Amino acid sequence: MSGKKEEAAFSILRIYDEPEPRRCEPESSGISSQHRHQAEPQLDGGCGTPQRSPGSPEAEAQQGPVYQEMSTLTPQQWALQALDRSELQASWFSEGRPKEEAEFASSLLGFEFGLPCPSPPPSDEVWSFFRAVPPVADEVVVRHRIPRKSWKVGKLCHGKKVCAIAISSSTHHVYTCGHGYIRVWDESALHAWSKAPQAQLNFQDRHNCVLSCKLFPDEQSLITGGVSRTLTLWDLAPTPRIRAQLASAGPICYSLAISSNAQICLACFKGFVEIWDLQHQILIRKHEVPEFGSRCVDITGNKFWTGGEDTSLYAWDLRSCQKLQQYSVHHEILSITHDPSEEWLLVGLRTSDIIIMHTHRREAFKAVIHKYVHHHNLKFAACGSYFVTTMDESVHCLSAPYLQKLFQEEESTEVLCCDVSSDNQYLVTGSKNCATVYQLLY
Repeated sequence: MSGKKEEAAFSILRIYDEPEPRRCEPESSGISSQHRHQAEPQLDGGCGTPQRSPGSPEAEAQQGPVYQEMSTLTPQQWALQALDRSELQASWFSEGRPKEEAEFASSLLGFEFGLPCPSPPPSDEVWSFFRAVPPVADEVVVRHRIPRKSWKVGKLCHGKKVCAIAISSSTHHVYTCGHGYIRVWDESALHAWSKAPQAQLNFQDRHNCVLSCKLFPDEQSLITGGVSRTLTLWDLAPTPRIRAQLASAGPICYSLAISSNAQICLACFKGFVEIWDLQHQILIRKHEVPEFGSRCVDITGNKFWTGGEDTSLYAWDLRSCQKLQQYSVHHEILSITHDPSEEWLLVGLRTSDIIIMHTHRREAFKAVIHKYVHHHNLKFAACGSYFVTTMDESVHCLSAPYLQKLFQEEESTEVLCCDVSSDNQYLVTGSKNCATVYQLLY
């Protein structure tokens, strides 16, 4: 890659409010049900909406419903038919194409952009193969559940603005962070409205404020950063204590990111990113980035990503720190996160729009909402089947990859941060002076 700036071309996705078909039915592993399931994702805007391939209704009826579904599929979709829904994580929105590729393909084939091209019907040999495949028993199929609704079960009275939150399913505690201290809440406090915290961790300098915190993958350790010239490493078990303090060069750390192996931490300051070796607790490099493109940071594999007020998303090589690419997204970036497979990146914009970008392939999509917000947070569930996005007072839970709205909550004040427990049981949001606890219902 040359590292040059380019205009990101997005295929437009639609967020669905209506229920997903067959939601309340037992999931079946039969061939035809898999085909129906994989044909559900729909793209709007630049990609159009998947439709039936041209042909007379009588001819389609003669071929049967399975042919009607399979004849609309591209070769790439055909290959995905054998995959269960839970296996689509690494193939997020793979049915869509980047705008340039789709336009090129449509011009070659002479079809209107966004409409699928008819495929030849499967041969008798293919059908006989499908019929010979025995059904898989439901009890042996591992599926990731998605929450159907949420239930507000409690409040954690932090006392000051909650700027960052972490939920550790390993220690069974919630950590609310802000000005002057971190409060620790045990599991019993999650179902209460005025219970006192189990512990309060006071900072030496009461003017310090935690703006960002990240759990380690084992959820036994935490790193915090914010209005302070140090990043703090915490051991959470058996009781929270400071393991180390890492002296940083900047006065305010806006965002933190940790690699999946917990060896590297990125700390984002105005105009630069610090790359830390967490094992040896040493600074590897201080890397300069655009001053107004350094509000958010995230790491996926051997790349890291930054963005901010200058409306550009930057991709950097983690080892050489060379700029790999710069994408113009036209609006201020407020948050960046990735899915558990680290193949897809979510970028939250000031307009509430969500950009979904593949971390390796040239594929980019945008869910358009067009609502100006002050705060936009994104958090992927550990299972990868849904994510939470907060936009000022609104909390939305969306399924992945179908972008179906699972539930929505409205709070009385702006939501500043959020986290989802790794066991997919709780969603906690932080706001003006407390944190709200939602239990996820399935």
